[in-house]
Amino acid sequence: MSTDSSNNDIRTKAIVLRRTNFGEADRVINFLTEQGVIAAIAKGVRKEKSKLAGAVELFTVSDITLHKGLNNKLCVLTSAKMLEHYDQIVYKLPELELAGRLMKKLARFAETSTGPEYFDLLHQILAALDAGVNPELVETWFWFNLAKTNGEQINLIKDTDGHDLDSFKTYVWDSTESALREQLGGNVSAEEIKLMRLMLSNTLKTTSRVKDIAPHLPTILYIAKMINKE
Repeated sequence: MSTDSSNNDIRTKAIVLRRTNFGEADRVINFLTEQGVIAAIAKGVRKEKSKLAGAVELFTVSDITLHKGLNNKLCVLTSAKMLEHYDQIVYKLPELELAGRLMKKLARFAETSTGPEYFDLLHQILAALDAGVNPELVETWFWFNLAKTNGEQINLIKDTDGHDLDSFKTYVWDSTESALREQLGGNVSAEEIKLMRLMLSNTLKTTSRVKDIAPHLPTILYIAKMINKE
């Protein structure tokens, strides 16, 4: 992201969150950018020969330039170049529904953010869903990393009694302590613990390369949602 103070322009990578028709040919677009959510008007974008149209489609990552409006009015989209278009998502209903749901969640948090973290999360999610990664894996990775981005402390080192997690024991998730509690026959074993640590320390692309992960996803997806109070 860069800002030209001489003419009040902002250049940044952006993903479209929402588009609203305005007037005869314009659209008001809410972008998730590397510095948070920004609303801008794209003038003439609905005209047939608009040079902006392709770069402001849903599920598109673009390099855009915005001119800041006076008195906190809408920015004006002055240029947009498509970098990536994840067009396969719209043909797969589970992926489409998940993308829409997670975009709304990220938009809410990004309203008060000025960093690139939420943009990066959404970028990774769209790329994975477009590439055919298991939606349950995408959602699980998302919830763990959203919690991490929001500063939630997830204890995967010690159990609720302060003992080191033991690969020969089983556990259940204790939401009150945000940690694992030892329990005979618990649904969290060494394999689930290893996968949760992996998700918190690696990109979604790297995580998706792990083999035989699907049987463990329901358990850790439940934990990931509990951490986020979902």
